[in-house]
Amino acid sequence: MTWIRADLHIHTCLSPCADLMMSPRKITAEALQRQVGLIAVTDHNSTRNAGAVMQASAGTSLVVLPGMEVCTAEEVHVLAIFDNLASALALQSLVDDHLEGRNNPDVFGLQVVANQDDEVEEFEERLLIGATTLPLESVVEAIHENGGLAVAAHIDRESFSVIGQLGFIPPGIDFDALEVSRNTGDEEANRRFGKYRPLPLMRNSDAHMLHDLAKTGTRLLVNEPTVTEIRMALHGEGDRRAEMDRVQDSAKRT
Repeated sequence: MTWIRADLHIHTCLSPCADLMMSPRKITAEALQRQVGLIAVTDHNSTRNAGAVMQASAGTSLVVLPGMEVCTAEEVHVLAIFDNLASALALQSLVDDHLEGRNNPDVFGLQVVANQDDEVEEFEERLLIGATTLPLESVVEAIHENGGLAVAAHIDRESFSVIGQLGFIPPGIDFDALEVSRNTGDEEANRRFGKYRPLPLMRNSDAHMLHDLAKTGTRLLVNEPTVTEIRMALHGEGDRRAEMDRVQDSAKRT
């Protein structure tokens, strides 16, 4: 088994809130420079740039998993991470059927569909920043039905997190992991979210700009960079391990 540094929450220029410099080739180059071995492309409600990042990274040491950050009807953000594009596109079809509204670039920003050479292919017209009409439970079930990893995004945030929106994690929602940001230290994270054990905690960058990529992440001891192995590592199964980057609590930072 091998330790891999992972950042499984990265946005591209397709997300309206992301910088236009978040293009497939630039993301690949930045990840390699920062010695990241595994990333997941998780644009808001869309997988349409994931394939381009996968193609841009071909022939390098970087492994790219396709995914998306789904916004549920409750305005809860859920990371969906897959092994292959076919599975990601199956979820995309469901999301497309439950996503309303048209993007206004002057208000929300451009939504750029790019190719592996960073060329603009088109502009996405759906309002990707909006919420789907899919309830939380249905989203998590659909992710698992398509073989994906379901992670509750940035649970330490007041907005667009399952705890921020609902006040708690509802029983019966089968998350694979809970994501905390670099803004919450280890002790505070354990104090606030320890009651949701045995759900594991992980860190990702939620990068919307190149300089944020891999500012925090999770190291994984796995046989291979697949969804099954990642899930096993997060739960400490079969000698696999996951270690999120350590962050001091704010009161102790200098």
